[in-house]
Amino acid sequence: MKAIAVFPDRKELALIEHERPRLEHADDVLLRVLDVGVCGTDKEICAFDYGTPPAGSPYLVIGHECLAEVAEVGPEVEGLEPGDLVVPSVRRPCGVPTCAACREGRQDFCFTGRFTERGIKERHGFMTELLVDRAGTLSRVPRELRDLAVLVEPLTIAEKALQQVWQMQSRLPWTCDPSSGGRGGCHRAVVLGAGPVGLLGAMALRNAGFDTTVYSRELAPNPRAELLASIGVRYVSSQTHDVLQLAQELGTIDLVYEAVGASGLAFEMLRALGPNGIFVFTGVPGRKGPIEVDTDRLMRDLVLKNQAVFGSVNADRSCFDAAVRDLLEFQRRWPKAVQGLITGRYPRESYRDLLLGKPGGIKNVLAFSEAR
Repeated sequence: MKAIAVFPDRKELALIEHERPRLEHADDVLLRVLDVGVCGTDKEICAFDYGTPPAGSPYLVIGHECLAEVAEVGPEVEGLEPGDLVVPSVRRPCGVPTCAACREGRQDFCFTGRFTERGIKERHGFMTELLVDRAGTLSRVPRELRDLAVLVEPLTIAEKALQQVWQMQSRLPWTCDPSSGGRGGCHRAVVLGAGPVGLLGAMALRNAGFDTTVYSRELAPNPRAELLASIGVRYVSSQTHDVLQLAQELGTIDLVYEAVGASGLAFEMLRALGPNGIFVFTGVPGRKGPIEVDTDRLMRDLVLKNQAVFGSVNADRSCFDAAVRDLLEFQRRWPKAVQGLITGRYPRESYRDLLLGKPGGIKNVLAFSEAR
């Protein structure tokens, strides 16, 4: 069958013939791949910045944002049947008996670093016609999300971040009165970056009630700013406002959701975080030259203002299920806006243009097959 893979030793990207998978465990599920989203991680793997094939394989099948249809189930699979739509998670346990996180099914907090990731690290990904995965890694998707469910995986980054926000901020009276418009209704949030992760994060924050602003480089008006305005999120360009001006205009910033991978901007914004605020890093910057950071001020603020900082990546199954629920809510509240996040759907033969070129839009998708 056909698959899209990188050969790191040869620094080559190709559409290849890949071995057809088989059910090997009683809880295995055979999946027909429908859509795979293209993201910055895929592009970095295709630039050979990272990406590790499985042991003994010269290539890595890439892709980790997937919507698939169940084709066949093993004898012990419950709750799934042929024709169901599902989204598979990405990270798999390290298998080390002493790793408490992986042992509890929380490989997103793996202690050893020996986890594997589909389409990224030592395990083939989803840019292929068929794949097999264990039933416990799959989140069922309702049919009404057929055209949007490829957004579930990038949305899980925000879902995991918010899950951690509520847990960490339970140390103080932070959750808002329901009458204020949701758990975050009395708080102000800033999202750094207007890419797919940033836009989905803004939707998740707005859905939770936060007064939300997206801070990005491009001048308004632009399509992303218009999309955000349609859901009640303001857009501010870094070309018209520096961080200090943004903070002065907005007032106290209670939450920053970083989704741009620019460390200089992130640490500058950290200085604008308000009392009892929380800062979430989700971007992974490339290695560049050193930047100057006022560490004394940052440390003083973290202590005296009771601030918290954490990073979020690769969510667990509960966050995938939460993303499905929230995507349904986004579709109900803002159908045009959420549909506008997917700006291109292309046949798999267009893979080189999407992975090596610079196509426009927000989220581009490779369509592998149609649901039956």
